[in-house]
Amino acid sequence: MGLRRRDFVKAGLAAGATALAGSGAIRGTPLPAPAPPATSGKPVRPVAICSANGLAAVERAMERLRAGEDTLDAAIAGVNLVEDDPEDITVGYGGLPNERGVVQLDSSVMHGPSRNAGAVASLENIRHPSRVAQVVMKRTDHVLLVGPGALEFARLHGFKEENLLTEKSRKIFLYWKETLSGKDDWFTSAEELEDPDLRKYIRTYGTINLNVVDTAGDLSGVTTTSGLFFKIPGRVGDSPIIGAGLYVDNDTGACGATGRGEAVILTCGSHSVVTRMAGGESPEQACLGALQKIVDWSQAPALLDADGRPNFNVKFYAVNKRGEYGSAAIWSNSRYAVHDGSEARLRDCAYLFKRA
Repeated sequence: MGLRRRDFVKAGLAAGATALAGSGAIRGTPLPAPAPPATSGKPVRPVAICSANGLAAVERAMERLRAGEDTLDAAIAGVNLVEDDPEDITVGYGGLPNERGVVQLDSSVMHGPSRNAGAVASLENIRHPSRVAQVVMKRTDHVLLVGPGALEFARLHGFKEENLLTEKSRKIFLYWKETLSGKDDWFTSAEELEDPDLRKYIRTYGTINLNVVDTAGDLSGVTTTSGLFFKIPGRVGDSPIIGAGLYVDNDTGACGATGRGEAVILTCGSHSVVTRMAGGESPEQACLGALQKIVDWSQAPALLDADGRPNFNVKFYAVNKRGEYGSAAIWSNSRYAVHDGSEARLRDCAYLFKRA
C-alpha cells in the first residue's frame, strides 16, 4: 500500500535529519532544555476575560466552566450570546454589512489542550461563525476556510442559512450609502441626517474576543466579528487569523484583539502578547508592549493624528496560566469585561495615550 502524503513527508524529513547528522552537518553541543514557562502553575480559580460587549458572555462562560465543560466549549457558549444579539451590530446576526450590503462574518477558535485551531472568513448567512470554526478544527486537517467554501462546509454540517441583515443594520447601511458622496443620485431624508443613532455608527470597529482558563490551567479562546463596517467585499481582518486576532499557548496564556485589524495582522499582535507573557511579563504589561509595537509600525500619514499618534484604536485581552489577567488599549476610555470567579464586571483598560 502506498504511503499517504503526510506519512511520506514525515518519512522524508526524518531521513533528511538522519543524513545530516551522519555527515557531521549538525554539530556543536546539544541545545539546553527550555526553561519552564514563566506562567506555569495552576490558577486558584477560573477566569473569563472579554471585550466590553461581552459582560453577559463572561457570565455564561463561567457558568459552563463551573459545570466542568471544556474551555473552548465554554468560551464559544459565551460569544454565542453576542452573535445572537441583534442589538450588537458588530457580531453575528445584525452585524453591519460590507459595501454591497452583504453581511460577511469572520471567526477563529483555539483550543489550548489540543494545541489546535479552526477559523472561517467571509462567511455569509450563518449566524454562529464561531461554531463553524470549531467544526473546522475538529473535523478537518485545515485551519481556515473562506467564502463559498466555508459556507458549503457549514451547510454540510447542518448549519442553517438565514438573512443576517436586520432592520436596524439595513437602515445604518442605507444611511451610509446615501451620504457617501454628493456626486451620485442617492438622497437621504433630513430626519435621517439628524439621527445620532445612525451617524454614530459610520466607520466603526467592532468584534468580540473571549479567553478562558479553568482550574486545571487549561486555556482556550475565540474571536468573532462582522468586521469593519462597509468594508470592501472579501476584506478579512485579524479576527480569523491565528496569531493576529487570537492566540493560545496552553503552557503560557491566551490573548485576543479588537480594533483596527490591519494593524494587528502586521504585528502578529496576539502572538506577540503571549510571547511576552512567556518571557515573564504580566498580561497587562504584555498587552501594552504589543500595542507600542503597533504605534511604532504605524507610519502612513492617513493613520496618524496631528501629533503623529495612531488615529485608531486597538485593544488586547489576555489571561495567563495562573489566572492573572489584563487588558490594554492604545487610547484611554476603553473597557473590558472579566469574571474572576467571584463576579462579572467591567474594568478600565490600561492605555498608552490619554484622550483629551
